[in-house]
Amino acid sequence: MSSLDAFDHQPSTFSIAAYDPAAHEWGIAVQSKFLSVGAVVPWAKAGVGAIATQAHANTSYGPDGLAMFAQGLSAQETLDRLVTADPERDRRQVGLVDAQGRAASFTGKACMDWAGGVVGPYYACQGNILVSGGTVRAMAEAFERSEGELADRLVIALAAAQKAGGDRRGQQSAALVVVRAAGGYGGYNDRYVDLRVDDDPRPIRRLKRLLDMHHLYFGRTRPEDWLKIEGKLCRELQRILKRSGHYAGRLTGQYDEATRVALRTLVGIENLEERCHEDEALIDRMVVEILRNKFGRHPRA
Repeated sequence: MSSLDAFDHQPSTFSIAAYDPAAHEWGIAVQSKFLSVGAVVPWAKAGVGAIATQAHANTSYGPDGLAMFAQGLSAQETLDRLVTADPERDRRQVGLVDAQGRAASFTGKACMDWAGGVVGPYYACQGNILVSGGTVRAMAEAFERSEGELADRLVIALAAAQKAGGDRRGQQSAALVVVRAAGGYGGYNDRYVDLRVDDDPRPIRRLKRLLDMHHLYFGRTRPEDWLKIEGKLCRELQRILKRSGHYAGRLTGQYDEATRVALRTLVGIENLEERCHEDEALIDRMVVEILRNKFGRHPRA
């Protein structure tokens, strides 16, 4: 096999696995010149840890490593067991954070240059077939400087890595996974964020847009952003509901049963139900703005 053949069969990837001790969230963000990297690299479980397995990825590192975490092994102990048992460890790369946020990273000596990793407080960054080590260092520095939700910080770190050079082959796919206890839709699982860009010329930019949409649809409304549905606002919503075809009554400004049912239907269709408590006559001001923009603005309603 020629050196070019070997290069073409190894995905070039950079990733960060991290833990937020305040929010008790574990997450992974990854970008690669590889189709659907989110189907291969990220593995995470709330209360247990997060693992990014890449290069000539051994995907058993994900479930096996999480099982070791669940048994109480640290990130370094888990890493040691995984690579020791793997006869092809020289071709592997992996980053881990355990339940306490202890981090570890491994780069096999057969991974293609530039390849390596950086470990810091609550995170592990790693990459292979990169322009230079500056990609991984930029990722680590951006994560340490960033503030806000873990999901946003992980995407900031990816963007900084790409700006610093990224991988040698270019861009193709990206993924973001963040888990926390009862963090999924309706609180039924731990998948707070699970976003993938499988094939795009600028996957990190697209991933950021998806995360912004996730915040819109599933984010938490600040107490000061809840609006009482009454009077002028109620009439405006009734007019919007008429235009959308969900309300046939008069514009009374009274939040009656017909208005409530119509509003519940519309916000459900628009996937905005997490930001409207129609039984309590409360709606997020951002939802009102979205409905205005879509169905017409009536400032004198």
